[in-house]
Amino acid sequence: MQERILILGGTGEASAVARRLVAEGRDVISSLAGRLADGPDLPGRVRVGGFGGVEGLLNFLRMERITRVIDATHPFAAAMSRHARAACAMAGITLERLERPLWDRHPGDRWHWADDAAMAARMAPGLGRRILLTVGAQTIGAFTRFGGPYYLVRLIEHPGRLPFPHYDLLLGRGPFPYDRELAVMRRFDIDLVVSKASGGAATEGKIAAARPLGIPVLLLRRPGPRPDSRRPTYQSGSDLSALHAP
Repeated sequence: MQERILILGGTGEASAVARRLVAEGRDVISSLAGRLADGPDLPGRVRVGGFGGVEGLLNFLRMERITRVIDATHPFAAAMSRHARAACAMAGITLERLERPLWDRHPGDRWHWADDAAMAARMAPGLGRRILLTVGAQTIGAFTRFGGPYYLVRLIEHPGRLPFPHYDLLLGRGPFPYDRELAVMRRFDIDLVVSKASGGAATEGKIAAARPLGIPVLLLRRPGPRPDSRRPTYQSGSDLSALHAP
C-alpha cells in the first residue's frame, strides 16, 4: 500500500514538515483546526475543521487509507492529541509526535507557574498591575473576572470588544523578535508577562525581553502527559529530519 501521511497541526512545525515531505514526493494531507480565518498556505491536500472526536478521526483514517499520522499540534492541543492516540491505536496506524521543546531558563529569569488558566488569572493581579497577556483567544476569558490590572492583550485576530475595564489590544502573528518585544514592554510599562508554556523560537522574544527588565513571567503549564513511550516522539528543530523516515 502506498504511504499516505496525515499531519495534524497548523503550527509552524507542522507547516515545515508538510513542505519538506511534499517536496520529497510524499502523499500528504494537512489537517487544520480552522479557528483562524487566515491559515497557512500549504502544499499537498489541506482539510479544515474538526473530525468529530475519536470516531470521526478513525473514520477519516480508514476512508482516506492513512498509513501514518504525525501529531504536530500545539503543545496545548491536548484533546486532539488524545483523540489521535486513541484513533491510531484502534486503526493500527503509526503515530508520531513532534514535540516543541520548552524555552530554556536563564539566570535572571523570574518564572512563576500556574496549573491552568483559572489559577493563572487568580495569581496575575498579585504579581503585576500592567500585564502583557499572551495566552490566546480561547483562554483569555478566565482573566476577565479579575478587572483590577491593566491588560495588554495580544491576539492574532480581532475578537471584538473585550470585557476588561482597562486594556489595550495588540494584533499580530509571530514570530515576535526580541527587540520588538523589548520595545512593547517599555512603551506600555509592562510589569508582568503571562503566557502559555508553549515554547518555540517564534514567541521566545517575550521571555528574553522580560529578563533584562526584571519582569516576572507567569507560565501556564502544558497539559499532560503528552509523550507516549509506545510511539516515536521528536523535538522540533534539528530532529525534524527524523520525520522523513518511512
